[in-house]
Amino acid sequence: MASAATPSKPRRPVVRRAVVVGLVIASLALLSVYFRESSSGPLHDVQSTGASVIHPFQVAAERIAQPVEDAYGWAGDMLDAKSENEKLRKENERLRQQAIQNQTAVRQNAELRRLLRFREGPAFPRDYSGVAARIIGRTPGQFEQQVLIGAGSNARVHVNDPVVTASGLVGRVTKVSRRSARVTLLTDETSAVSALDLRTNAAGIVRHGIAGGDALVLDRVAKEDVARAGDVVITAGWRSGRLASIYPRGIPIGIVTSVGQLDTDIYKRIEVDPFVDFSSLDSVLVLVEKPETAKAARRR
Repeated sequence: MASAATPSKPRRPVVRRAVVVGLVIASLALLSVYFRESSSGPLHDVQSTGASVIHPFQVAAERIAQPVEDAYGWAGDMLDAKSENEKLRKENERLRQQAIQNQTAVRQNAELRRLLRFREGPAFPRDYSGVAARIIGRTPGQFEQQVLIGAGSNARVHVNDPVVTASGLVGRVTKVSRRSARVTLLTDETSAVSALDLRTNAAGIVRHGIAGGDALVLDRVAKEDVARAGDVVITAGWRSGRLASIYPRGIPIGIVTSVGQLDTDIYKRIEVDPFVDFSSLDSVLVLVEKPETAKAARRR
């Protein structure tokens, strides 16, 4: 049985090849006849009839496929639009950050120029040199009014050095490291400065106000002394031989906003609005005593 079926297997490829050759010859013959006959020939009629039969199916297929193609195109457009929007968003964010940096740099440069003009001007204390420094940090607490500046012992900054801006007194250095220093602001609860009313010479002590914030008071002013709203308050300052106050005389502090007193009060109640805007400090000057000034004080 097996040996009888075996001879038929090699004949199958031959039959397939013969069929293929036959189809090719028939196709060539039909094409030859199709191109040789006139447009009214039988093959052309068959083609026209077949096209007429197939045309409705083509139209139906196109109508079915069109929404799919439209949906595909819409999805592709949406993806392209989202990608483009993301690129635009990132570019806008980059430009916004660049604009902020530029504005910050312009403001800081303007403040530094003011400080340098103040340092070279006649109002700057002659016994001191000014070390310009940027604000690099702030304390988060409401009651500890302190900032960190980018200058330290490498710039000859010492503890208790006064700190100012072109507007007036900021505070004093309370801690120093090599490349930075901590400045306790005038608005801190621990700060106190001997001060004078520039117009009347009424003396007192400036400290933080009871209301907190940037408010100051000129305390310990005797009831018989005169002070009025609008008067300028400056540091008193003094030097006697080797001894000197922390703050030199004449540094502007603020302007008197109100003066009051009760019959039972020992001192006047004087409120002062500081010249320095402590909430927007960018740069400061540290007053470092000149070496020749220190030597002259030691000889006295």
